[in-house]
Amino acid sequence: MKQRSIQDRMVQSSGMELTTHPYFVDSANNDKFHEECGVFGIIGSPDAAAHTVLGLHALQHRGQEAAGIVSHNRGQFYSHRSLGHVGDNFNSEAVISSLPGDAALGHNRYATTGETILRNVQPLFAELQSGGFAIGHNGNLTNAGTLRSQLVQRGCIFQSTMDSEVIIHLIATSSYRDLLDKIVDALHAVVGAYSLVAMTDDRLIGVRDPMGVRPLILGRLDGAPILTSETCALDIIGADFVREIDPGEMVVCDYDGIESLSPLPTAKSRPCIFEYVYFSRPDSITKGRSIYSVRKAIGAQLAQENVVEVDVVIPVPDSGTPAAIGYAEKAGVPFELGIIRNHYVGRTFIEPSQNIRNFGVKLKHNANRAEIEGRRVVLVDDSIVRGTTSKKIVQMVRDAGAAEVHMRIASPPTAHPCYYGIDTPSREELMAAQLDVDAMAKQICVDSLAFISIDGLYQAVGGANRDFGEPQFCDACFTGEYPISLVDLAQGRLPTQLSLLAEHS
Repeated sequence: MKQRSIQDRMVQSSGMELTTHPYFVDSANNDKFHEECGVFGIIGSPDAAAHTVLGLHALQHRGQEAAGIVSHNRGQFYSHRSLGHVGDNFNSEAVISSLPGDAALGHNRYATTGETILRNVQPLFAELQSGGFAIGHNGNLTNAGTLRSQLVQRGCIFQSTMDSEVIIHLIATSSYRDLLDKIVDALHAVVGAYSLVAMTDDRLIGVRDPMGVRPLILGRLDGAPILTSETCALDIIGADFVREIDPGEMVVCDYDGIESLSPLPTAKSRPCIFEYVYFSRPDSITKGRSIYSVRKAIGAQLAQENVVEVDVVIPVPDSGTPAAIGYAEKAGVPFELGIIRNHYVGRTFIEPSQNIRNFGVKLKHNANRAEIEGRRVVLVDDSIVRGTTSKKIVQMVRDAGAAEVHMRIASPPTAHPCYYGIDTPSREELMAAQLDVDAMAKQICVDSLAFISIDGLYQAVGGANRDFGEPQFCDACFTGEYPISLVDLAQGRLPTQLSLLAEHS
């Protein structure tokens, strides 16, 4: 693989302190972290669109609000974007046939910025001086508000409410002639955590932020390069994993091969530790380890740190299941599926009345009384956000006859919001930011509550304690230590309105 750096040609950052705009959250209905976005791009495959659809299926957990694909064939770009799940919108031969060509770029969206409306569905496409340009973005630009204001003052016209569009305008307005130079010029202006994949008429380009907070990997299928968010998207189409994209690296894939560039300032790698806890699919591989095995190790560490006399270990499905298995094995306590999840309940269920709304948890979960009644139970979950769901699940288990209900959490207390591409509530809405552990236990009505320690989590994930001088991961949601500057937030320049146009999907 060729290796070179883009040096003096690049414009240096302005030195302006950086800002972020956090997300607009439906506080009434969300009590879980929401997945980020998922990207999948391939070039040089006659079935590019079909492979992209399958890749997005595998990445559905990373974004469930909308999906889109842009393909390229003989100088013409084709696009299909829809709200909802991949399987609901890319499920026919007619749709696949409408996306011809040997190159395609797909994106699953969960909205961290911008409403869920069709104009906010990625990939975004623009006609630049260099030709057609499609881009899919996972993450969040922490100075998007500042840059957007500057670009609007320069005459740029925004068609979406996403920070991803800022990147396109920066590329379009760059004074450099070569497209790669334009892209790098744009990336020197942005601050944030991101993995982005772009597609032109002859190239697929992937870039990962300088700290590598958001994931991006390289794969191959019969010689065709693939850039995607997780290895599970390679498995579904029988592609080979090549490697992870390095922090700050740009990978340029064309019909002649793959070129690696180093255009961005180097920084200590700080991948998001919550990928291991919750976001990545259990069958994905990161840093040579399966996410499933890491989550079992987290559960084992949790059992070692927080011993309690119980009769049965029960996961809060599905995200708590691997940790619960590890917990049960370490504690020598039987593991049982004491809560059964209904996988056929969609996120868009219409709740017509308060009476029905109160049954929200039971729509997705039901207690398996035969494994609960008369027993001392420990519930294992990945995290506690607002605590409202945890309280309802605990009550459901008590109603099923549990003698005692204890809860063990496979992450430290989440006391700080994420500004790097994860949809989390404000600090005021996070239970761990308002209450200590004992008060949280009383609030959710458990006999005891315990979280894994920050060092315990690091040991399970990386084998060593947290380096408090130079942490190995981004763990800001637990520690409040944000490794990337929050310019918009720091300057109080959060946009109160990203768009003057109100739309209904």
